[in-house]
Amino acid sequence: MIKFIKMHGTGNNYVYLDLINNEIKCDDFSLLSKKISNVNFGVGSDGLILICNSNIADAKMIMYNKDGSEGKMCGNGIRCVAKYVYENVCKKKDLLIETKSGIKKVKIVTSGNEVTSVIVNMGKPILDTKKIPVLLNFDKVINKEHNFNGNNIKINCVSMGNPHTILFVDNVDKVNVEKLGNLIQNDKLFPNKCNVEFVQIISKNKIKMRVWEIGSGETYSCGTGACASVVAGTLNGYLNKKEKIEVEVLGGKLNIIYDDELYMEGPCDVICIGYYNNY
Repeated sequence: MIKFIKMHGTGNNYVYLDLINNEIKCDDFSLLSKKISNVNFGVGSDGLILICNSNIADAKMIMYNKDGSEGKMCGNGIRCVAKYVYENVCKKKDLLIETKSGIKKVKIVTSGNEVTSVIVNMGKPILDTKKIPVLLNFDKVINKEHNFNGNNIKINCVSMGNPHTILFVDNVDKVNVEKLGNLIQNDKLFPNKCNVEFVQIISKNKIKMRVWEIGSGETYSCGTGACASVVAGTLNGYLNKKEKIEVEVLGGKLNIIYDDELYMEGPCDVICIGYYNNY
């Protein structure tokens, strides 16, 4: 029996395992992620996140998507990891969390003894086409048109440790996210695939976003996707740089500030604690 805690950040929900305080025997966490994420035969989630000891930070985060693939970074997930670490490992309001895309600085925001939100320094966006990677002959891909199986679509490509392709649309609620998300994500243009964000500009300080994620499909939120969308919106002149941008997602709201580096603030909530029968 594996003890777990299920948390969500603006609806982006994961099952979390504490490997700092508990010994969990598992030969293949990628397989466990597929099993535990299944809504009918498991707990049901967007994936699995391990909270581990780190030699270079206060804790280490390892995340798997629901299809078992390992992700490099999860903006909503790292907030929940920070909440758990603050409440169960060390009472530090300034934490360092190790991820596959580097060490991230996080700041805990509390009301009384409760963690109400977390601010994450998400670092600088990667715009270099080769580093994202995108197989196009441009130094960076901002508002560039490409033909996807007969469909000419203007795209913007940004990496926040994982690759994102952003499309600006008139009405995000009317977009066929699954059809377009699959079309773009699986195109040979992206050797490592990409997360696809559909973004509607509401004002200079607000956007509305839906996302099709690698290994998970459409999710209620994506922290790195929100950051990438703000970067693309700023570079296109739609949004104000160095000002707080509200990002409305299906699961709630995130606040992003893009000032060379990106700062993301959002909630982190416990859904339930339980035991999973890993037989």
